[in-house]
Amino acid sequence: MAPDPWFSTYDSTCQIAQEIAEKIQQRNQYERNGESTTKLTVTIRALLQNLKEKIALLKDLLLRAVSTHQITQLEGDRRQNLLDDLVTRERLLLASFKNEGAEPDLIRSSLMTGGAKRGVPNPWLFEEPEETRGLGFDEIRQQQQKIIQEQDAGLDALSSIISRQKQMGQEIGNELEEQNEIIDDLANLVENTDERLRTETRRVTLVDRKSASCGMMMVILLLLVAIVVVAVWPTS
Repeated sequence: MAPDPWFSTYDSTCQIAQEIAEKIQQRNQYERNGESTTKLTVTIRALLQNLKEKIALLKDLLLRAVSTHQITQLEGDRRQNLLDDLVTRERLLLASFKNEGAEPDLIRSSLMTGGAKRGVPNPWLFEEPEETRGLGFDEIRQQQQKIIQEQDAGLDALSSIISRQKQMGQEIGNELEEQNEIIDDLANLVENTDERLRTETRRVTLVDRKSASCGMMMVILLLLVAIVVVAVWPTS
């Protein structure tokens, strides 16, 4: 399976966000030691701009994938949640970057202790989903790919069921057509039989009529013969 460009972009964006957080900590360390932070500041600004562009690209890729039905609505919502987390990270990182007067080791101590001090936001202490909490980028990507594979397997199973139902429908349709042909043949046979029956009935009726006429003629002939015999027979 070819790697999903959205997740490739997401992984690189998360790495940029992590790099920004590390650079901010390094800048704060330089400030505490009285060293120059100009070069680091320029680097952080460039990384923040890159992060912004990557997030915009992720938004565009996600919108395109959802609108063209390349992914399910459930997967679209899940990716939107990940994207919202990145937007939150960007906002917190930007706030930490601009807070140049904060204690130098504040972000690092917040990461170590799990809480922010004096109201300075920690860019990594966002509310992460329970299923991805504590996982690295590779583990999250593997988990996401596994979920996608499970969804693909479910879609394949659903497609197989639909295909079988379609095939059953076609077979039922073919059987109905055959039954209709049989019914049509039977109707034609009954019609032909009925026509022959009517023809034979007419013939029988005609024969009956002819037979009755012949019988009457025989009776008449017999009567005539009897009359003639009586007429010519000598009287005693």
